[in-house]
Amino acid sequence: MNPEAKAILRNISELVKSGITGRDVKSILELINVSVPAWMVDDLRLYSDVLPVGALINPYSQEQRYLHFLWDSFELSPLKLHIDFAVYFRQIIAKKLFKGCGENFIALKGVSFNFGHQIELGDNVFFNENVFLDAKGGITIGSNVGITENVMIFTHSHGEDIHSTRVYKPVVIKDYAKIYSKALINLGVTIGEGSIIGANSVVTKDVADYTMVAGTPAELIRERRNHGNYGLELQHKWLIHDYKNPDC
Repeated sequence: MNPEAKAILRNISELVKSGITGRDVKSILELINVSVPAWMVDDLRLYSDVLPVGALINPYSQEQRYLHFLWDSFELSPLKLHIDFAVYFRQIIAKKLFKGCGENFIALKGVSFNFGHQIELGDNVFFNENVFLDAKGGITIGSNVGITENVMIFTHSHGEDIHSTRVYKPVVIKDYAKIYSKALINLGVTIGEGSIIGANSVVTKDVADYTMVAGTPAELIRERRNHGNYGLELQHKWLIHDYKNPDC
């Protein structure tokens, strides 16, 4: 990667690790070529600040609020088009904001969420473009999981009779699962290890290990054709380049 890009990422990483302040946010916005009014940072209010939340959710700290703002603001930066810079930038934010974030996390442009501190990821998790995570009830994703374009994961729902009645249930996605484009995962669902969710599916119940489901609602199609391969033998590698331990 370009030495100037590495230097910028190194600077951002140090600012984030040291406990980010409003002044740091303004410095990072300048580094990533995003312009916002100074008062917006000084009086920062996010969409998540006005959402009704359940008892399971702790409100954002000011630091978490700043980190979420930087994640979303990066979508306004031309640097999001540089794959290496963009992946490493999002890793820096996620490792500080998320409840847990393993090695080699890759998130492409348009990935969004409402409560980052309710998201926990294993190693080698891949989010393709425009994945949305409603993390109010908590989302736990294992290692070597791939989630492709425009997938939506929800962990809360509203009452049918009284809209203000809300239900929160966590979603768990186990190791080596693959979720294909435009699938919707509903609250309370566990996606089994090595399972495959077909494109455009609506998943409303648990999915067994090493099975393939599809449809609306999603139903069992068959067992996954893994030819006796399990775990690392499945070679869940999403890009030709690993994004581990950047020199920045």
